[in-house]
Parts: sequence; structure tokens; C-alpha cells
Amino acid sequence: MNYEEKVINLIIRGGNARSLAMDAIEHAKNNDIKAARKALEEAGEELSQVHNIQTDFIQKEAAGNGPDITLLMIHAQDHLMNAMTVKDMATEFVNLYEKMHLKECL
Repeated sequence: MNYEEKVINLIIRGGNARSLAMDAIEHAKNNDIKAARKALEEAGEELSQVHNIQTDFIQKEAAGNGPDITLLMIHAQDHLMNAMTVKDMATEFVNLYEKMHLKECL
């Protein structure tokens, strides 16, 4: 996979992870915790797929062999970090909705 393909992969998988995390919140809101957890797991898998690419970029740059920083790379990193944040927050929302729904059943 060349540089551009790796950068596009960061964008695509980051977008997928963000969408799945948002889906998880919606499932939890509708009291489908099982589907919410599945969506969070899938979001985590998307992020895991690109973690190695991101780590490789960071290690190469730290060693002085990094690629030129392009607007596309900046966008990819922004997209990826946003996805990671949304997934973390979605996990908290799912946990919160689960507790709320359990209390409603009591």
C-alpha cells in the first residue's frame, strides 16, 4: 500500500468508526444495548485496522524518515482522532443509557 492509499485508508476507516459509534448511541437510546455493543466493537475493529498505519507514520517521522506533511494527511489525522474521541464518548453514552433503561425497569 503506498502513502496515498494509507492516508485514504485512515480517512475511510476513521469515518466508518465514527459512523458506527454514532449508530451505537442510537441503538442504546432505543434500548438495544446488544446492537449498541456490537456497533462499538465494529468501530473498535475499524480503528484497530488503521492504528498500525498511524503508528508506522509516527515512527518514521520520529526517525527522520517521514513523508511530507500534506493537507490530506492533516485531514486524515483529524478524521481519525475525531473518530477515536467519538467512539470513547459513545461508549460512555451506551453505558449511561443502559443504566437508565435498567432503572426504568425497576
